[in-house]
Amino acid sequence: MADAAIATGAVQRLAERWIRDGMAAAVPVGRGRGDRGTGFVCSPAGLWLALAAVAAGARGATAAELRALLGTADREAAPAVTAVARELSRTGALGVATRVWSRVPVLRAYREALPDVRFDPMDPAAVDAWVHEATGGLIERLPLEITDATLLALVNVLALKARWEKPFEGRRTQDLPFTDAAGTVVPVPTMAKDVPLADAWTSRGAYVVELRCAAEPGGGPGARVRLVLGAPGAGAGRVLPVGWAPRSEGVQLDTDRVTIGLPRLALRTRVTVTGQLASLGVRLALSDAADFSGLSPERLAISDVVQETVLKIAEEGVEAAAVTVVALRSAGAAPRPRRVRHIAFDRSFGVVVLAGAEDTPLFTAWQADAPAAPDA
Repeated sequence: MADAAIATGAVQRLAERWIRDGMAAAVPVGRGRGDRGTGFVCSPAGLWLALAAVAAGARGATAAELRALLGTADREAAPAVTAVARELSRTGALGVATRVWSRVPVLRAYREALPDVRFDPMDPAAVDAWVHEATGGLIERLPLEITDATLLALVNVLALKARWEKPFEGRRTQDLPFTDAAGTVVPVPTMAKDVPLADAWTSRGAYVVELRCAAEPGGGPGARVRLVLGAPGAGAGRVLPVGWAPRSEGVQLDTDRVTIGLPRLALRTRVTVTGQLASLGVRLALSDAADFSGLSPERLAISDVVQETVLKIAEEGVEAAAVTVVALRSAGAAPRPRRVRHIAFDRSFGVVVLAGAEDTPLFTAWQADAPAAPDA
């Protein structure tokens, strides 16, 4: 699992299953039209890193379930988590961090196996302060209330603030019609630009346009943002995986020039993954039969898995942040219930933010409703 290509495949498989089987339950949060829409943004990489770090302490049948979903668990998961986090951190302008807050003892072997993870005593105020700082204020606090029953909380943060390699010109932005998932046409601020022929293609019946973020001086390659426009009526489960499909699958457009029209957008989603885990094949980890004996001498079970994600796209660049928390309770307590070709992204479309070097989906989004523009 330490090999980047293998890890990328594991995150891609998790992303496809999660979007297909789980994200229908996503709950948009924030303000504006997005509150009432069916669009969402999430972080497959963030979910994988958080669950895999917890899976490093799983044993027996609990580990087997998590391995089937994540591609790793038990003792081999910790080095995989470290390798993936370090590889993703090579992407310019991307911050990756994981911390653990605990009321119960954490085994020394588990701590040493995750050298990049910091361990602290449980302090809800400190958790909120760290989340706010690590996301640059995009997410103000942990998307989960820590109670006395929360014995351990593992929190992963991904945060990206990057400029386009070639920004959109503000003078070309104008209000243009956008058709939402319900068929309603709404005028929205829409950016426009030319893109190189090599950065636009078709794959599996969808248009794909790749926009590159600038690399930081002395840093790794910048993130790549793929915009995916499927056939009218095609859903997120079919369209979004095209965004991380190999470029070699694509067919170049038969045209001399490509221009795009892209709405400014701001999406925020908080999703309770806990109730989706059963459909993803994970049940034991949430039950009193859970075995996390590689993490703590105390008997623990997962009580909550929650992720909050923000994505903003504007003329200058892209901002995104995801906070994923896996909370554990006592396993003795009952769990809580749970030719000029113009490609106009003027109806439901997908956004996939990839790591700089590998096709690891850092963030994925489905814009189904009329976009709420990011703050100026």
